[in-house]
Amino acid sequence: MLGINPDKVCHVIVKAREFDAKEGVSDPDSGSNASDDRMADILEDFRDDATLRELMAFIRGLNEEEQINLVALAWLGRGTYDKSEWKAALEEARAAHNKRTAEYLIGMPMLGDFLEEGLAAFGKSCESFEMGRM
Repeated sequence: MLGINPDKVCHVIVKAREFDAKEGVSDPDSGSNASDDRMADILEDFRDDATLRELMAFIRGLNEEEQINLVALAWLGRGTYDKSEWKAALEEARAAHNKRTAEYLIGMPMLGDFLEEGLAAFGKSCESFEMGRM
């Protein structure tokens, strides 16, 4: 059984994809009005990026069990474990849990895709979550 609300997972998916869409800084000394630059700076990955800070804060705000489930779900979606090995994935995530869970997950390429695949293994999707955001 999934030990984290799918809406919380969907929030992480959305924010992870927003962060993954960022690119390297091309204008480090931009001092002009953002609208003059056609808001291009918003797609750049600055150290103090608001999307990154929000995603980190959200993951850190989850309780320990939710963080463990999120990691195991990412592993499931990545193919490290399959659905029949869910308990083993949870045990491994529990054993590896530490205070750097947010950094670990954010450093995982394709985190949003992995979480989405993990949810799908449980027959869940973010479709209703996305509809609620419109």
